[in-house]
Amino acid sequence: MNRKTIRQIPITLITIAGLAMASLGHSNDDLSASIQADYQHRLGDMFKHFHANPELSTGEFKTAKKIAQELRAHGFNVTENVGGTGLVALLKNGTGPLVMMRADMDGLPVEEKTGLSYASTVTQLDPVTQKTFPVMHACGHDVHITSLIGTAKQMVDRKNQWSGTLMLIGQPAEERVIGARAMMADNLWQRFGKPDYALAFHVSSILPSGVINVVEGAPFAGADTVDIYVRGIGAHGASPHAGKDPIVLASQIVMALQTLVSRELSPRQPGVVTVGAFHSGTKHNIISELAHLQLTVRNTNLETRDTLLKGIKRIAENLGRAAGLPEDKLPQVVYSEESTPPTVNNAAMVRRLKQVWQSGMGEHRVSALEAEGMGAEDFPFFTTDPEITSVYFSVGGTDADYIAAAKNGTGPAVPSHHSPIFKIEPQPAVTAGIQATVLALLDLMPTSK
Repeated sequence: MNRKTIRQIPITLITIAGLAMASLGHSNDDLSASIQADYQHRLGDMFKHFHANPELSTGEFKTAKKIAQELRAHGFNVTENVGGTGLVALLKNGTGPLVMMRADMDGLPVEEKTGLSYASTVTQLDPVTQKTFPVMHACGHDVHITSLIGTAKQMVDRKNQWSGTLMLIGQPAEERVIGARAMMADNLWQRFGKPDYALAFHVSSILPSGVINVVEGAPFAGADTVDIYVRGIGAHGASPHAGKDPIVLASQIVMALQTLVSRELSPRQPGVVTVGAFHSGTKHNIISELAHLQLTVRNTNLETRDTLLKGIKRIAENLGRAAGLPEDKLPQVVYSEESTPPTVNNAAMVRRLKQVWQSGMGEHRVSALEAEGMGAEDFPFFTTDPEITSVYFSVGGTDADYIAAAKNGTGPAVPSHHSPIFKIEPQPAVTAGIQATVLALLDLMPTSK
């Protein structure tokens, strides 16, 4: 190799890299422009339709039908009524990985008070309670399903840029954390194939519009709904010695449960045991025969979950023994089906997609803020058993100036999820959700050319 050639190598490499970056930037500009145009053409009206017509968990009949109709129009093979009202849409585009993107689609029994021109005025008979409630998209699932439909169009328009099979899932009943489990019980992977990768996102009211947030570890906690039935021996309130007071015993259980997090978990290990309701008795001077405690239990890994659930049972039963109850009257601990393991992101996949989003959307639009609370999701029913490499991310949905004003006290607080005044700035949230999803899918399903 002569000296002239040696000198030319870095120039050649720089030229190629520059052309590649220019091509990538041009491609990303085209993607963003196409998404914005689609929002103006139809997705904006579609979002308003979904927002104005929410449906409760397990009753998402019209929502699912609308999503299925839109996805079929893009050429997807759609199967409805999976696990109830769930739907699965498949688009095969050559050889390659099977990648799943999920959007939850249920609303909440909340009366909307946002004042939006397209606010929900819907009421619906709850399929579970058989009671009628006002219904609202108070958690942003309207953003998720609108973005799912927008993602379908962009992926179809870019079939020459990816290879594999795309699976889009419309999931019911996330708010009751039973929809993903119901779809899995309906033999989801056996019927449609087990994904190599899985994705989902949630719009966030505390993040500025259009910002993507992704973290390693657990973006959402595991949650278990637990009931403790504390039995006693009824007596007159004037003769407490003649009975066994379940209110006193239940109160001791409530206080002892507080030591589970403070004394049985590492100080750096998060966990929550909250007694949300305490019911017992009918009259001032009657010692009742039963007290009922209702708990929510939160954690960020399966080991902590096991420690907390076993600890609740141990404390309740042994305090019953300490109170002198016979074995057949010990407190009974019941675990509800409304529970979910923690959502745990694959660390390598987080780092991979973070680079993709920083390159395609700008570093200023990608953050890694840890969750402040212990909110839960049922997405891990798709990804935990069997384990699937997955990432769950967040998309900002509130105007940055509004958030800043709320923080410095010059404006109202940002409405939280599940609030009757919860509202999202739809265009930047929907379009950012589509852009982040498409960029991730293109990276996970590269062409074989």
